[in-house]
Amino acid sequence: MPHSKNRNLSRYWWDADLAGLSLLQADFTTHEYPRHVHEALVVAVTEDGGSKIESRGTIEQASRATLFVFNPMEPHAGWMGWNNRWRYRAFYLTLAAIEELAAALGLESIPYFTTNLFVDHELIDAFLRLHHAIEDSRDRPLARELYVLAFGQLFTRHGSGKERIERVPRDHSILRAVRARMHEAYEEELGLPKLSASVGLTQFQLISLFKRMLGLTPHAYLTHVRLCAACRDLRHGEAIAPTAQATGFYDQSALTRAFKRWYGITPLQFATAARARLEPPAFAPCRQSR
Repeated sequence: MPHSKNRNLSRYWWDADLAGLSLLQADFTTHEYPRHVHEALVVAVTEDGGSKIESRGTIEQASRATLFVFNPMEPHAGWMGWNNRWRYRAFYLTLAAIEELAAALGLESIPYFTTNLFVDHELIDAFLRLHHAIEDSRDRPLARELYVLAFGQLFTRHGSGKERIERVPRDHSILRAVRARMHEAYEEELGLPKLSASVGLTQFQLISLFKRMLGLTPHAYLTHVRLCAACRDLRHGEAIAPTAQATGFYDQSALTRAFKRWYGITPLQFATAARARLEPPAFAPCRQSR
């Protein structure tokens, strides 16, 4: 979003896949919010500059180092103060969305926040990454995973009672079952809700199990499986576009983005190198294994 002096720019939209979630991206130089409320849970992170935020009779400073959270119907106000710019991103979750999210996390109650400002750099980075992923919209499974992770951390770290999400033991049988499903049906739509339900876990529990035992999230591991299959097909002379469709990627551009992000090369570079050799190239990351 370009910045113009003495201009307020904003974009607001509802997410197409995460029901009940709307988002704001704002770049303000003069804006002032009067005291107001939202019927949604509000989470706001600052990317640049800052502002003054008033809530519960206290005035605090919004900055890149702070995360602000407002409960539904909680009055608050905001103004620029001494700041020349306030560039920030915000999430708005309806009650239905909060209840659905609590179910995905395995929480019995919806948390309430007894303070509005949190200094939690890891969580701030998680929400910024989530907002960018939703805005990008090209990798919906990744956005879903980041959504569960970011709000799961927020609810358990800072929600009232700090209700613990039950952790799954290092269960190798559950992990093997999910990995086997990924290897057998990588071309299908294997979203986090479907995978977690197949083994009786919440979405947050499945993410935690993968991270603890493999060091990767389910989305990252599934991407690895799909890329391995794509490497195999490309080595066998398949064209890039059909390979993308056959290995679970949305389209050729999605396969290319994943290839470049994981391997630093394009599928075309890989396929060209494979054709130049009589034997398959020794590209270790593309060995298919379980």
